Amino acid sequence: MNEKRNYKNSVFTRLFDDPDLLRELYCALEDVTLPPDTPVIINTLEQVLLEDVYNDISFEIGGKLVVLVEHQSTINPNMALRMHQYFSKITEKMVKRKALYSEKLVKIPRPEFFVLYNGEKNYPDENIIRLSDAYEDTQILGLSEKLKPSLELEVKVININHGRNETLQKRCSKLAQYSEFVAATNTYKKAENKEDALIKAIKECRERDILKEFLEKHAAEVFNMLITDWNLKDAKEVWQEEAREEGIEEGIEQGIEQGIEQGIEKGIEQEKLTIARNLLAKGSTPDFVSEITGLSLEEIASI
Repeated sequence: MNEKRNYKNSVFTRLFDDPDLLRELYCALEDVTLPPDTPVIINTLEQVLLEDVYNDISFEIGGKLVVLVEHQSTINPNMALRMHQYFSKITEKMVKRKALYSEKLVKIPRPEFFVLYNGEKNYPDENIIRLSDAYEDTQILGLSEKLKPSLELEVKVININHGRNETLQKRCSKLAQYSEFVAATNTYKKAENKEDALIKAIKECRERDILKEFLEKHAAEVFNMLITDWNLKDAKEVWQEEAREEGIEEGIEQGIEQGIEQGIEKGIEQEKLTIARNLLAKGSTPDFVSEITGLSLEEIASI
């Protein structure tokens, strides 16, 4: 396979990195119908919202800037603040600095922010996170807290787990299939041999016509993205637990982020070698191992 492999991408961003699918997903989220030739311009910024895996997509459609984030962990209460930073960065990229000082009004797309939640913890079908929730108490100034804040930003959180928000998922078949795919793969997360379990999960989804065409085309890429993500999450849990046991509180988050950046590339290469050895030991052909891991036949021969 010659396609570019980016192990920091998520299956979500890889699947929906397509204007037609984003148009369909947006129409489902807003319960509207748009002509199939309505332009969609993808303008995602890399590594702004989430540090370790790229789970965000932003795009322009019909005068709107839509930011989508897939979230599998516990919903972060600072998501509205993150979205505010994201919007600032993307408008800075859109608007030339000199234009801000002209006498003409600079027009920008109307922003809209969504978090699509498919984590394991219980969460309502829909929820709103507001930037104003983070504001300090100003009662000491004698101001009414009921006054509308000068700056507000709302993030709509939608639970897309399989079986939730069924009306929404009926409006977007790819979102429904993606939710089924996540549910199917999650059942294998705790398997002793994750590599074999994930290959089995992908095969079962293809047989059940869940993201069949996508998985037939990108099976190896999906395998590597998921196995890397799973192992990264396991590693983060170990790092956090070890830090707690040693009584290291200050700098945990900073250390984790630095460790991820420094170690992820090395970890990916080591993981590919481990997967290759396991597959070869089970009798897989070098060609199949190369497709799954992305290693060259020369590298596999050296193993």
